[in-house]
Amino acid sequence: MVEREIAGAHYGLRDWLAQRITAIVMALYTLLFLALVVGAPKLDFAAWRLLFAPQWLKLATLLFLLSVYFHAWVGMRNIVMDYIKSSSLRLALYAVVIAALAVYAGWSVQILWSV
Repeated sequence: MVEREIAGAHYGLRDWLAQRITAIVMALYTLLFLALVVGAPKLDFAAWRLLFAPQWLKLATLLFLLSVYFHAWVGMRNIVMDYIKSSSLRLALYAVVIAALAVYAGWSVQILWSV
């Protein structure tokens, strides 16, 4: 007899929805950022600092970066779940990915608010 594990009707929906929402946030920010860069008269260091001076753009950039990191986490978690069968190796890879993404997020905040 085959035992089935019942996962429910919405299994995977949360991950699918998270990937789509973060992708939309990233696409909208990319369009906004391209409009700002194309509209800039020149792109030297002073203009770059001035571009990121407004608080709203720092917050929008932070939202974009957090979306990138969450998008990456969901994708990497699914890849590791699908292809790594050893529980201990899977846990170690999760820890490495989470640590890397946390470092990237902290570094992003440091860079954004040092401008």
